[in-house]
Amino acid sequence: MEQATETPLKKTPLNARHRASGAKMVPFGGWDMPVEYSGLSNEHTAVRTRAGIFDVSHMGEIEIAGKDALAAVQRITSNDAAKLATGQAQYSGLLTPQGTFVDDLLVYRLAPAHFLLVVNAGNIAKDYAWIAANITSAGDAVAVDASSRYALIALQGPEAVNVLQPLTGVDLTSLKYYWFGHGEVASVRATVSRTGYTGEDGFEIFVPPGSADRVWLAILESGRGADVIPCGLGARDTLRLEAGMRLHGNDIDETTTVLEADLSWIVGWKKDDFNGASALREQKASGVKRKIVGFELLDRGIARHGCDAYIGGAKAGLVTSGTQTPHVKKSIGMAYLPVEHTAPGTEFDVDIRGRPTRARVVPMPFYKRPK
Repeated sequence: MEQATETPLKKTPLNARHRASGAKMVPFGGWDMPVEYSGLSNEHTAVRTRAGIFDVSHMGEIEIAGKDALAAVQRITSNDAAKLATGQAQYSGLLTPQGTFVDDLLVYRLAPAHFLLVVNAGNIAKDYAWIAANITSAGDAVAVDASSRYALIALQGPEAVNVLQPLTGVDLTSLKYYWFGHGEVASVRATVSRTGYTGEDGFEIFVPPGSADRVWLAILESGRGADVIPCGLGARDTLRLEAGMRLHGNDIDETTTVLEADLSWIVGWKKDDFNGASALREQKASGVKRKIVGFELLDRGIARHGCDAYIGGAKAGLVTSGTQTPHVKKSIGMAYLPVEHTAPGTEFDVDIRGRPTRARVVPMPFYKRPK
């Protein structure tokens, strides 16, 4: 009788660097990833006040090209990709016919008929299969899982532009939010995108996997005077929560629609038919029955993913994300509640290990970076 063996964890091109630097490593989405280096709070604070560097090479990259590439992207994603100029990106959703999330993603327009889709690490195979199956009716368009061609490094924080500019010929000051440029970083061919998942200004840098370590070390060296430090998944999660950014698998999934997730702005309402269009249009007309909200705890405690929410003693919803964040210094989270109980100021209870804990609905994001 054969013994069952676990699938080995995938490793990013920077895995050896993380281990040599003393990072605490954990399994995440099938990958061996650093959860922290010098402590979550320290890393979170560095990004909010200076800058931090993240390895996000576990993310997936799927390219769609061909004469009808735009039609294919329009079919499978919720946002209106026709609005993208070459060199521009947008946040979007990969949707089921019910208007719920297969995944959330970034769509980059590399050329008029060439797109790059960046998807979540644990969903690469599923997303690629979904995309390939759903673009067949679009015409001349081919999808390729190009994840192995890219390493992805994120530099996030108010000092990011000052740290990165000496290393690249790309004019970062003229690069607008959600736009990208091509050039070199530390003499390595790169695509530099003014995007991120922290609520701070910053950049995500696509480089060949074999050159990732060189670019990583060059950024740390350039940022030595600003005390730029490497950061792990723990700080990335607390930063995105403060910024009110949804996490697939927690806040959005195949049970939550775009409207329930309060993300109607990523729907191209005026474009032609797309996956989930009918369901979303019907839901928009009739109204949602539940919606995601931000909340802060009024009593001591931390509301975690999966905690039940109660209104008037009756179970009414579910916490999808929650933690005590280092910057806003409050116990905050997101939860789905009946739409009639989602107004800011509404109070409800969260069951934390059998203890009712008072919470209050507050506007999101919890944190906005200074202009």
